[in-house]
Amino acid sequence: MSKKYAIAIHGGAGTLSKENMTEELRRQHEDALREALLKGMHVLERGGRSVDAVEAAVIMLEDCALFNAGKGSVFNREGGHETDAAIMDGSTSQAGAIAGVTGVRNPIRLARAVMDKGEYVLVCGEKALTFAREQQLPLEDPEYFFTHMRYEEWLKARHKDEAALKKSGTVGAVALDVKGRLAAATSTGGLVNKAFGRVGDSCIIGAGTYANDTCAISCTGDGEAFIRAVAAYDITCLVDYRQMPLKEACDRVLSERVFKLGGTGGLVAIHRSGLIAMPFTSEGMYRACRHPNGSIEVGIF
Repeated sequence: MSKKYAIAIHGGAGTLSKENMTEELRRQHEDALREALLKGMHVLERGGRSVDAVEAAVIMLEDCALFNAGKGSVFNREGGHETDAAIMDGSTSQAGAIAGVTGVRNPIRLARAVMDKGEYVLVCGEKALTFAREQQLPLEDPEYFFTHMRYEEWLKARHKDEAALKKSGTVGAVALDVKGRLAAATSTGGLVNKAFGRVGDSCIIGAGTYANDTCAISCTGDGEAFIRAVAAYDITCLVDYRQMPLKEACDRVLSERVFKLGGTGGLVAIHRSGLIAMPFTSEGMYRACRHPNGSIEVGIF
């Protein structure tokens, strides 16, 4: 079996500062990124589907308290947690997404269930939680999502600390399997101290998550700007209709669309050829990838 597969993941952009990044913290993040990457690679190495690989990688990131998704989700204004997630299979154009969900251990698993077993693309709030119970997905009490790091961020944000108010984060993955199928997945806890009901770009198909038979994209950063730019879909349009190289298309959307709309951030993207792009306009972006030639790359700044 050919081993021409590729995968790229991210752990968020816009939350980083070189001054506050100790060597120990750097090591912890890099180890977590490698672990998530390997989880997705394991699926692909065995000939599995790209949609299963991105789900597996994102689940691993959701289970890690270092990232703003799942267990590590930030606190909202009421002191709770509301998560968003989306997944899309580029080979079928099937997609599933959830928004404003509380208590689900792995939001990306719920998004996958919506795609595979639900009637709709996007389900939100209490009805999404009801669906999670029907699917017997793991649920957790609020204590599971409590981390001291996120709690301290929330306290600063409540006192109008501008640095804390700007903190956000997302996790995501894109993959190409050995049969040439593409997929993308994204999950987030949203903005720290966000007002009740706020939904970002991660769960919006075409904005923060998108995949077709040409490329797959997962975005992270200032969600409102990515939504207004329809960023992920815009990249695929530039590649599909203008035959623009993947990296150039990603750079153009980030700099000429998202940035001009007041947003910074980054994304991971993969082309059907296996070419990977991981650009960002913020100070850094947690990221890792496995290229078709087998080489592995992990980076933060």
